[in-house]
Amino acid sequence: MKKTIQVSNQGATLDTSRRNFLKLSGIGLAVAGLTIIGCTDDDNFQDPGNSAVFDLGTGDVAILNYAYALEQLEADFYTKVVNNFYSGISSIEKEIFTDLYHHEVVHRDFFKAAISGVTQNVLPKLEFQYSNVNFNDRNSVLATSKALEDTGVAAYNGAGKYISNPDYLVIAGKIVSVEARHASAIRSLINPGSADFSGDDVIDANGLDLAKEPKDIVMAAGGFIKTPFTWKERGIN
Repeated sequence: MKKTIQVSNQGATLDTSRRNFLKLSGIGLAVAGLTIIGCTDDDNFQDPGNSAVFDLGTGDVAILNYAYALEQLEADFYTKVVNNFYSGISSIEKEIFTDLYHHEVVHRDFFKAAISGVTQNVLPKLEFQYSNVNFNDRNSVLATSKALEDTGVAAYNGAGKYISNPDYLVIAGKIVSVEARHASAIRSLINPGSADFSGDDVIDANGLDLAKEPKDIVMAAGGFIKTPFTWKERGIN
């Protein structure tokens, strides 16, 4: 028998203008980037097979594959959230999670198309695991969402210096701004009316978002990623 967990949504509100800003900020930016990068509709999907471990590659392709891996994770997580909303979820939280789901799916598909447009070295579809996540518990879902969004922002900030193509850098900057809004929205749900949306744990002494190296990001997100991959250029294996 499935146990029903009673969850409190007290105080979990977000004003309408802020929700609309979150909704409008995501899909348009990512779709617009498709024309800047000049992708094609050809998937050119390359599956390395069960006996091989995929390597992200080198240069900008590696960075794109790296971002694609993280966007696959976020899209997969929010797909599970919206397909099984936790008990007691408010209509506002449903709307926010649905918006985040759509944003992350667009980001994921954008990177797949972008990489396919320039190379056949496309990261395959990854498998994920959520052994420590209870998707029927509000606190567990919000805590995981917060961790993923904070990690995503730090990942884009840390990878930017490795991008050589200015068009890719512009798109990465647009997407990380959306991810930062996601992180802010989730933090506001967890602790409404607080300053957690720009907490000291994610904003440094210079008032800037934290930036983390790829090896640190992979270590932080690795517990969710079931499919192995390597990145010899950055010492990740």
